[in-house]
Amino acid sequence: MNFDELYNIAKDTLNPRELSKNSYAGSVAAAILSESGKIYTGVCIDTPCSMGFCAEHAAIAAMITAGENRIIKVIAVCSDGRIVPPCGRCREFICQIHDENYKCEVMFEKDRILTINELLPNRWE
Repeated sequence: MNFDELYNIAKDTLNPRELSKNSYAGSVAAAILSESGKIYTGVCIDTPCSMGFCAEHAAIAAMITAGENRIIKVIAVCSDGRIVPPCGRCREFICQIHDENYKCEVMFEKDRILTINELLPNRWE
């Protein structure tokens, strides 16, 4: 699966909405290609007090629930169509759930692909 296909899956997963007077979800969506070839998706949940989580975390949770933890490719897309790289917390999380995930490819921006290792150099192990 190529990144154009993953981009479209992530974009189709977007579902921006208000959850409560202070909480929102779905303004960023992520799509993950696992080692088995399955695609897992998730959306962000934005809440006060930093209790929400990123779209990548939601997609990873779905993947782990299904019994997988090796990520081959990941992409996150904002509701305006922009590609956004994973934040530092997501980069660490990706590395920590499988020893080979540092090789995971990330679409950093249109036509620019980096590995998690390039985005998180000198990580602790």
